Amino acid sequence: MNASNAMLTAIRGRWAVAAIFLANGFLTGSWAPQIPVFLTRLEITKFTLGLLILLFGAGAVTAMTWCGHLISKHGSRTVLRWFGLCGSLGLLVVALAPNVPLAAIAMFIFGGSIGGMDVAMNANAVVVERRLSRAIMSSSHGFWSLGGFAGGGLGGFAIQHYGHLAHAAVVTALAFAVIAVAVRHLIAEDRPQATEHHKFALPANPLVYLVGLMALLTMISEGAVLDWAALYLRQELGADLAIAGLAYAAFSGVMAIMRFFGDGVRNRLGAVMTLRASALVAAAGMLIAGLSPSPWLAIAAFALCGFGIANMVPIIFSAGGNQEGISSGTGMSVVTTMGYSGILVAPSAIGFVAEHFSFGPIFVAMSGLLIVVLLMAGLAHRAEFAPDATPAE
Repeated sequence: MNASNAMLTAIRGRWAVAAIFLANGFLTGSWAPQIPVFLTRLEITKFTLGLLILLFGAGAVTAMTWCGHLISKHGSRTVLRWFGLCGSLGLLVVALAPNVPLAAIAMFIFGGSIGGMDVAMNANAVVVERRLSRAIMSSSHGFWSLGGFAGGGLGGFAIQHYGHLAHAAVVTALAFAVIAVAVRHLIAEDRPQATEHHKFALPANPLVYLVGLMALLTMISEGAVLDWAALYLRQELGADLAIAGLAYAAFSGVMAIMRFFGDGVRNRLGAVMTLRASALVAAAGMLIAGLSPSPWLAIAAFALCGFGIANMVPIIFSAGGNQEGISSGTGMSVVTTMGYSGILVAPSAIGFVAEHFSFGPIFVAMSGLLIVVLLMAGLAHRAEFAPDATPAE
């Protein structure tokens, strides 16, 4: 393959993985406005809802734990094809669940497919970065946030006017179509990584686990907005369903815009400085949201939080995928698994606290977690982009 054809293939692969980020975000964002309907349709408490969301996280973490091993054996392109096509069906399966036991199974499957898809698409984005010799991680996450913005912003309106099943069916059809086209153009690793993993094993490098801790603290905060912001606005600040859905939409929309500028900001300021500034802004937004007396101020505060969190996860994931002595798939698997453990642990804990107190203090506490990430930001120095020494041939 000559240099020009290799570059064209890499560019197609860049847009293919961006499309899958978009579809994943759209599926995740479309779940947020389904949550209040899910609560009332199954006639469950917020604590039970938290346990069901816990199963989503359990499914995600189960898939993520093995995803690095699968990528080492089969490559990120193949694994992403499997999980992407399965993941597009997850929301519809949840929306069809008629009772709590079947909803529990559906949530586990939905979480597993989305979680495996997440590891594989981030690992494939690292492959594209190396092939293009430039950073694309933040803008790839920008497409994810753009999908989340579309899913969250349109979802409340669609559910209110057409019902939750019609909404889930349309989301599924759109996501499946995008993923089915995109997977045909994904690029593969230049060389196999299976030599690192003849069998499943955890990496020995301790730094990857500290980077994973930063992902955990960041994604607990992000998950709190995804899973509980709509209920916070609806039940405690008096917003209707359509306005309540705007909380996550504002968060994701601002996040999307900032992520498209993120690669340039990181190249200019450096990964560590960008992460520190981002964590400070995100903490301020979360604090204001938790103290807000009105839904519109809370929506604006969640948007500010999205402004800050926007480039935190891409920088942390890029650091995880570029650790010394381990493959990008394995490093990404550890960091994303730990990050999504926030979605595993936080929902049930938040549901329990909200059952006895309120959501406001919870969001204030989330701001404290983001300050911890600020203090750990020096560990993200591996996110300073360095391409492969040998370009694609």
